[in-house]
Amino acid sequence: MNRTETCDTGIDRPRGGMNPAEFDAAFTEAMPRLRRRLLALTGNPHDADDLLQDTYLRLSRRARGSTLTAQQHPYAYAAATARNLLRDSWQRPSRRETATDRLPEPGWDGGVERCEARCATLALLALLSPKEAAAVILVDLEGLSHDAAAERLGAHRGTVQRNRMRGLAKMRAALAGARTR
Repeated sequence: MNRTETCDTGIDRPRGGMNPAEFDAAFTEAMPRLRRRLLALTGNPHDADDLLQDTYLRLSRRARGSTLTAQQHPYAYAAATARNLLRDSWQRPSRRETATDRLPEPGWDGGVERCEARCATLALLALLSPKEAAAVILVDLEGLSHDAAAERLGAHRGTVQRNRMRGLAKMRAALAGARTR
């Protein structure tokens, strides 16, 4: 590299907001290679495409949307994000969709268990502050990601995580106290 040539490292780019055209260009450039990698990881082209779309959405929704375009290696950054999404889906199989040709057969107990579980859940949620309860409900009961919950609540992702963790700690402490009695 010549000493007179400039190197675009992203340092001199404006930090105010993301340029959608730059982001799309960077992601489009990394997309074929990223899809091949995801296909190797998942073994299924449909899962690879779904994960590729989730990666695009995750990167485009970030509060600092310019993170991909500011990276020296956008492919590596996108691949790390995709790997984290895939790992999250493995760790939480309840969030994964499963295709079947039959509907599950529900057991019927007269609704007693469902009513008891609902009452216990409401009692535990009543111990929390409104912000903690909202974070627990959106993330743990409705299955939203922290980013989606933050967007819905109009708060920062870290605030939702902190409120959720505090709420879960209070609920665990209440359950532990109830077991020792």
